[in-house]
Amino acid sequence: MEEIAIKVVNLSKKYKIGERVPYKTLREEIIKFFKRDRKKENEYIWALKDVSLEIKKGEIVGIIGPNGAGKTTLLKILSRITEPTDGYAEVYGRVGSLLEVGVGFHPELTGRENIYLNGAMLGMSKKEIDKKFDQIVSFAEIEKFIDTPVKHYSSGMYVRLAFSVAAHLEPEILLVDEVLAVGDISFQQKCLGKMDQVTKEGRTVLFVSHNMSAIRSLCKRVIWLENGKIKKEGDANSVTIEYEETFLKYGGGLSPERVRKNEEIKNKEFYFKKVGIFDEKGNQKIAFKYDEKIVLNIELEGKIEEKFHIVFRIYDKFGTMVFAGASAEFFNKYFTPDVRKIKIEIGPTNLTKGTYRIELLLRKGKIQKFERDEIDIWDNACFFEIIECSPFETNWQMESGRDGIFLIPSKFEEL
Repeated sequence: MEEIAIKVVNLSKKYKIGERVPYKTLREEIIKFFKRDRKKENEYIWALKDVSLEIKKGEIVGIIGPNGAGKTTLLKILSRITEPTDGYAEVYGRVGSLLEVGVGFHPELTGRENIYLNGAMLGMSKKEIDKKFDQIVSFAEIEKFIDTPVKHYSSGMYVRLAFSVAAHLEPEILLVDEVLAVGDISFQQKCLGKMDQVTKEGRTVLFVSHNMSAIRSLCKRVIWLENGKIKKEGDANSVTIEYEETFLKYGGGLSPERVRKNEEIKNKEFYFKKVGIFDEKGNQKIAFKYDEKIVLNIELEGKIEEKFHIVFRIYDKFGTMVFAGASAEFFNKYFTPDVRKIKIEIGPTNLTKGTYRIELLLRKGKIQKFERDEIDIWDNACFFEIIECSPFETNWQMESGRDGIFLIPSKFEEL
């Protein structure tokens, strides 16, 4: 019988709307009495409701779901940061967690001091931490700043050090939330590789992400949370594909205009805020023919002090990247710091029938041969459909997955 690493039974967590739970003082209670909204005094929200699951030792399991589904609440309960309202969770082993930027770090302490603090909290001796110290710093790529107080770190530096600490201090169970989205792509790939290595060493990983490609590449099993409950559980491919199709159909994914939510852009200094999809005549739409051009109108917000460039990537419904475009790498095109609106013209795509996802990336500075400095990644920026791909006399419709991805002209003749 396989060993259980995590066991969750009828787990529920209830929050009172508008209530701040910790550190109640007399002054706060008086202010709360006069400012309270009596209409909401009895209003509660269930972040989790009757969730039961088991994770086996050595498994890497993906947790997916829309914002507010209860994913982070589940990880906080497993990390013993939050107490459940009902039910219980049993965790068999030492836990390392990466939940929010800065959680577990003291801002006044240096990177070096925080490494030893986190190690001590995991029950490690100074000698054990000494053995891992150089690996942690090297993986995080912050050698120059290791003796700088972490309050001066950027969000990307925070995440690099936090993940490196969590992964290298030998936890038996590693809990990773969506905070990896703050780091650049090259570091994300390092993290994914490290998590894969961790599971091969017999340790357990719970990975929360909105990036279905990363979930599919890393996880064999996925748990889909929605409204605080488990909606579906199963193999990664089938669950993530159904999730994406549901999101497109009912969640507003297939919309000609998308505006980013505040929780997606917190801790970002310069970022994508809005994108609209148009045809070349200026009509806003999401359904195209294979030989039409697609135009993206993008709006940016925040501050930046140097030139930047943009990349887009197109993925099919299986998470396979089918095409990419880059302003700097392809056209040596950089944008000045004052630019806030950009148009990208794509196509004709020659894509076969199906639904496609566009990912947007912001990069700053001059491109290096093997280095990319991402400052923002909008994974699910927008979606579009190719509804017609039939240049043939028979009116045969070429479909993605059945007939390939691209339409390439061909001809048949007798010799």
